[in-house]
Amino acid sequence: MEYRQLGHSGLRVSTLTLGTMTFGGQGKFASVGNTDLQAAKSQIDLCLDAGINLYDTADVYSDGLSEEILGKAIKPHREQALIATKARFPMGSGINQAGASRYHIINACEASLKRLNTDYIDLYQIHEWDGLTPVDETLEALDTLVRSGKVRYYGVSNYTGWQLMKTLGSAAQNHYLRPISQQIHYTLQAREAEYELLPIAQDQNVGVLVWSPLAGGLLSGKYRRNQQDPTDSRHPLGWTEPPVYDVEKLYDIVEVLVAIAEQHQVSAAQVALAWLLSRKTVSSLVIGARTEAQLKDNLLAANLKLSQEELSMLEKVSRPPLIYPYWHQATTAADRLSSNDLELLQPYIDDLNK
Repeated sequence: MEYRQLGHSGLRVSTLTLGTMTFGGQGKFASVGNTDLQAAKSQIDLCLDAGINLYDTADVYSDGLSEEILGKAIKPHREQALIATKARFPMGSGINQAGASRYHIINACEASLKRLNTDYIDLYQIHEWDGLTPVDETLEALDTLVRSGKVRYYGVSNYTGWQLMKTLGSAAQNHYLRPISQQIHYTLQAREAEYELLPIAQDQNVGVLVWSPLAGGLLSGKYRRNQQDPTDSRHPLGWTEPPVYDVEKLYDIVEVLVAIAEQHQVSAAQVALAWLLSRKTVSSLVIGARTEAQLKDNLLAANLKLSQEELSMLEKVSRPPLIYPYWHQATTAADRLSSNDLELLQPYIDDLNK
């Protein structure tokens, strides 16, 4: 297992993180999975043996049950495991039981500590942007939690580029501790993060945790063109997270994944994960599994190395269109672009120069 520095912090995390959205299976999360305590312990044992040191959950997953199960399952290994959780979404019907206000963040953290049965949270993340709460208020609360010892580090999740930069700017201006990471959606099927979020991560030294790196199973190889969809899965046309705007392009990506997988005698899922791990801005992939077999397969991706030719094939088939002002910069500003700019634009510039 490889370990990477998480942003500008001294914290080193495994390139794979166990996501626990499947733990509990209550309410709207029942369709995701229903991993009970015994199965959770088994998954964690597998992950520890593989070298995984980061375990990610959220208070909203199964109304707190995911945190409870993770806390119980990880307790014998607490000193060698990092726990990450999140807060922002409603945890009750009260008007202040949601958002990123000081009131909610402090209360949510205390509740998570109890459910996780731990004295501290290693990485506490704001699950979603709250446009109604001043950024300074949110950061002051997070800064307080870190300085109190209840939280070791904090991060954000699902922010836009300007929201992340506003957060970083506010932290600097007010002398608060900075977020060390952002948890985002980024896959071969959805590469929008390359427009702003990944360049910011590289420029500002913010770690990148990727949630749902297989696009909810779309990149697992189960969905193929002109083949009946698996009966135990959701149809891609009906998915909204992530949304599928171009089904034919999705199938094109899967065909390349399958072809490369066959060459390596591995699963398409492993190839999709290995492509993400080849991206230098990515810190860790948050993988989750309904079954032990899926988890064991995903864990093998940590050791899969793709050739430059294979990486190029995957980049080309999944390449997103250049939106403004990127297409303008690619055609008129190529002589004065930084490495951050070229992370997105280099393949397009290379094609223009052919």
